[in-house]
Amino acid sequence: MNKLTLRDALQQGIYKIINPFVRLLIRMGFTPNAVTTTGLILNIGVAAIFIWGGETSNRGELEYVGWAGALVLFAGVFDMLDGQVARLGNMKSTFGAMYDSVLDRYSEMIMFMGICYYLIAHHYLLSSLFAFIALIGSMMVSYTRARAEGLGVECKGGLMQRPERVVLIGISAIACGITYSFVGPDYKVYLPGIPFHVFETMSVFTLPITLMAVLTNITAVNRLMDAKRAIQQKEMVTP
Repeated sequence: MNKLTLRDALQQGIYKIINPFVRLLIRMGFTPNAVTTTGLILNIGVAAIFIWGGETSNRGELEYVGWAGALVLFAGVFDMLDGQVARLGNMKSTFGAMYDSVLDRYSEMIMFMGICYYLIAHHYLLSSLFAFIALIGSMMVSYTRARAEGLGVECKGGLMQRPERVVLIGISAIACGITYSFVGPDYKVYLPGIPFHVFETMSVFTLPITLMAVLTNITAVNRLMDAKRAIQQKEMVTP
């Protein structure tokens, strides 16, 4: 019997909570593809909030970041709902699995587009670079798994899979908006001997994105190495 990982145990716990809502969606006639499409539309809304905030607010006014973070988490719920609707409603399909994967990639890229736009508009140029690197890593985490599985090799695991990325961005964005409401836009931390600040209110959001930029790419490289070993072992036993 396989031992459940902490991640799997948490996922099963979340499923128990959302299953009543899933059954309601099924009774209302929602299909898995409709749920997936709803998630995409919500992520377009996330990007719209970031872009609107970049256009209408001043640097340091971070309420838009907080509201976008809340919508990120809400949209993330639909990433779990579509799979459960398919399972509980007996509506699994090969195309549905592909549709889910493709729209998840669109959702993530659109969300990061909004984040990058907001950061560039407010002159957080270095942070926008890390956000773009995080996007690259996020796409490569998914691509390495898909490419390996296309070659008949299982390639899962690692840090910063899609649920972790959604939660990290959503919670850090909400925390940034809350921090802004308490300490304001001009809170900065200086260290002796360093002529510039090492932390500001916006860092509550941008530091986790920087961490994501590092960890997603590490995960992608680790998956690549795992796939290499699995392919080599497969080739050794294949006559």
